[in-house]
Amino acid sequence: MLTQDSTTQGASSASDTGAPQTGERPPAPARSKKAAILGWVVTLSLNVIAPIITYNALRDHGFSEFAALLISSAWPVVDGAVHLAWRRRLDELAIVTLVFIVITAVVSTVGAHSARALLIKDSAVTGLFGVLCLATLLAPRPLMFYLGRKFATDGTEAGTAWWNGLWHVDGFRKAMVTMTTVWGVAYCIESAVRIVLSYTLRTDTMVVLSPVLIYAVLASLGTWTAWYGKRSRRRGQERAAAAAAAAAAEAKAKAEPTADTPAAAAEA
Repeated sequence: MLTQDSTTQGASSASDTGAPQTGERPPAPARSKKAAILGWVVTLSLNVIAPIITYNALRDHGFSEFAALLISSAWPVVDGAVHLAWRRRLDELAIVTLVFIVITAVVSTVGAHSARALLIKDSAVTGLFGVLCLATLLAPRPLMFYLGRKFATDGTEAGTAWWNGLWHVDGFRKAMVTMTTVWGVAYCIESAVRIVLSYTLRTDTMVVLSPVLIYAVLASLGTWTAWYGKRSRRRGQERAAAAAAAAAAEAKAKAEPTADTPAAAAEA
């Protein structure tokens, strides 16, 4: 298993450094439903459910917010270890989740601990996530590349290699960069709006409004991402079809005899 994984990773690394760019999107491999379901069960259990249960249980037993968040952040580390042992590679989503939880823990300990201050801190955390998205634009791959791979594949070697290979398809890199930029800017704006509202509205009003804004922005971004992804894929297919038609026409023109060739003179 390790040999096969190493070979796959080596091929992927080679394709990253020297793969030709193309406008044709390769077909996705058949997805293993069992592997996809198992992967998502592990991911959601260790990155969402377990941290929430752990945090609430520790808070009920008198632990501080900081201690509860710090201890609950151990679960994404476990998730990373599971993926490392299972897939022979570290899962980027687990890393992002861990960073996000650590940021939340740090922010929660800064400044006052009033209800209004907690609302402002929650808003600051989503703003920091937006900054994280924008910061990854300077990295070899933007954040949405890794999140997209998590949603679009089943986590198997074939699915991961297919997604990594899409980086060399015309338009794919632009789509990932655009998505990451939009998510980053949107969350920075959402954070700023919620911070302003936290200062101007009553606390009991913001307790209700804050989660509404969070999920409204998330739903809007999810809908836009799905639409933009389909549009980018369609345009890529159109470009590939146009390029193929142009190449075929050029090849046909070269193959046809002209008046200057001996064959054309003989026919005349």
